[in-house]
Amino acid sequence: ENGCTVIVMLTPLVEDSVRHCDRYWPDEGSSLYHIYEVNLVSEHIWCEDFLVRSFYLKNLQSQETRTLTQFHFLSWPAEGIPSSTRPLLDFRRKVNKCYRGRSCPIIVHCSDGAGRTGTYTLIDMVLNRMSKGVKEIDIAATLEHIRDQRPGMVCTKDQFEFALTAVAEEVNAILKALPQ
Repeated sequence: ENGCTVIVMLTPLVEDSVRHCDRYWPDEGSSLYHIYEVNLVSEHIWCEDFLVRSFYLKNLQSQETRTLTQFHFLSWPAEGIPSSTRPLLDFRRKVNKCYRGRSCPIIVHCSDGAGRTGTYTLIDMVLNRMSKGVKEIDIAATLEHIRDQRPGMVCTKDQFEFALTAVAEEVNAILKALPQ
């Protein structure tokens, strides 16, 4: 409905024998999901931490078609945080490179729509504001704003600390890249 073309998936389909997410794309070829035909165009394992899929989506009622790109992060345990921020920051960079120049929203999802989704969204919002030259950024206020939209975003102290660490590491990487 919003013309989305980029999906960020932060959960495995199944983890520890527990289903976390239903598969909304076919293994190969095409499948019908209600009024949508979804065709898997490609699937590329980018690195051990994530893969990228491309889908062709057709609304069978309106005949509208579009191509979707799904970025699937594989290294985020259900109960916890990734062991390092670097893979997630590299993943985010890849997502944003694909998204550049588009105005539609990015769909971000995990298993409950709050923990991993909230943490990723917080990191992304703060780093996007920094890249736009915002001089003062209040990360706690940004989290409060996110929680006003969806209660429960960033579920644990560990997730918040992970977000802070990711932002700090990205700032340090930017500072190191500046000419002396």
